[in-house]
Amino acid sequence: MSRIATGICTAVAVAAGGYWLSTSNSNSASYPLISSAQAQEAELDTSTVVEMVQGADDAPVEIIEYASYTCPHCANFHTGPFKQLKKDFIDTGKVKFIYREVYFDRYGLWASMVARCDGPEKFFGISDLIYDGQSEWTKAGGPAEIVDELRKIGRLAGIDNDQLEACLQDGTRAQTLVAWYQENAERDGIQATPSFLVNGKQVDNQSYEEFKQLIEAELGS
Repeated sequence: MSRIATGICTAVAVAAGGYWLSTSNSNSASYPLISSAQAQEAELDTSTVVEMVQGADDAPVEIIEYASYTCPHCANFHTGPFKQLKKDFIDTGKVKFIYREVYFDRYGLWASMVARCDGPEKFFGISDLIYDGQSEWTKAGGPAEIVDELRKIGRLAGIDNDQLEACLQDGTRAQTLVAWYQENAERDGIQATPSFLVNGKQVDNQSYEEFKQLIEAELGS
């Protein structure tokens, strides 16, 4: 069981020169995801949160990605280098890939609740739609317009309206996800997105080719 913390720091990743891992961060918490009263009172079981995994469970290399659906550089990774990573290592049984959400703001949390709404089987497909459309839904307007765009993505993935509303209105689930994120981020020292752990070790900012070499070195060790 975990008691949820009251504050959420946000980190803004900066990519340059073809690099897709992050190196810098800043505080810009504009929206509390839950109230202080809720934070102090809520006793939450984060073990109920399902890890989202691709690849073989017995793969020799485990990669954990920490990412936010509102992070442009996470979108760049998932619409670009991730596809090559999946082809080279995940689909070939060499890498077990774990995706963990980071919640910088309520919009990223809402996106996560939509992505998780129909279970692990659809999670990565919905995540692809969210990242593919990030530049549109994040700029749709205010909160009402943004959540409407996320609903559209959920419906496009085959989730009906009643199920979507149940997911989006599940306050306990939202608080549990935030507590889970905070536990993970504090334990693994996550300061920015996207961040990666390879066999438990954070990796430095690098291009995909360098990242590939790092994975191959792990496979050979």
